[in-house]
Amino acid sequence: MKNFLVIGLGEFGKSVARTLYKNGNTVLALDSSEELVRQALEEEIVDEAIILDVTDETTLKNVIKDDFDVSFVCIGTNIQSSILVTLQLKELGIKKIICKAVSHTQGKVLKKIGADMVVYPEESMGEKIALASLRPTVVEHFRFSEEYSVFEIIMPEDFIGKTLKELDLRNKYEANVMALKYSDGTMNVTPNPNDILRENDMLIMLLKTEMIDRIIK
Repeated sequence: MKNFLVIGLGEFGKSVARTLYKNGNTVLALDSSEELVRQALEEEIVDEAIILDVTDETTLKNVIKDDFDVSFVCIGTNIQSSILVTLQLKELGIKKIICKAVSHTQGKVLKKIGADMVVYPEESMGEKIALASLRPTVVEHFRFSEEYSVFEIIMPEDFIGKTLKELDLRNKYEANVMALKYSDGTMNVTPNPNDILRENDMLIMLLKTEMIDRIIK
């Protein structure tokens, strides 16, 4: 179990808090809105939520007394506040700070002042929606780095009835098959190269992002 701090309970912050809490972690959430704090407590998506002006350094110091593994700054739209809070968290010795940003300019500033990671949720969502339209057989994907992504794809028609060994995906597409997901929802994280691929199976692969269109052609 890890301790997480989530600052900002907008849609993105709530989603982060809910996911962390449901996976058995301790979550403290802070927001200046009484309504958002009340909702978080009523929906039981955090261990504790406090109404707080997080830009007030003294107040923030008094609240953050625990040893948090990661802090999420989910303010985003208020650029000045997100920068100020990130600076304060850095000074308080938070181990890892992940910040939401609405622009790459804001992201660059946050990285320079100490953010360990910057995420662009609106940009990521827009990309996923566009890709879902362009690649309907790709259920979802996760960008692993600038060059590589993890894709979950519906079994391509020309893969059905063949084995991973026959397909030789690593040499043909520089793809690593991480798992097979079956129609009943179970997953095989150590697929046998000689197993026959079935129509309702799904492939979870790590590969260069540019290669996905060659696989699902």
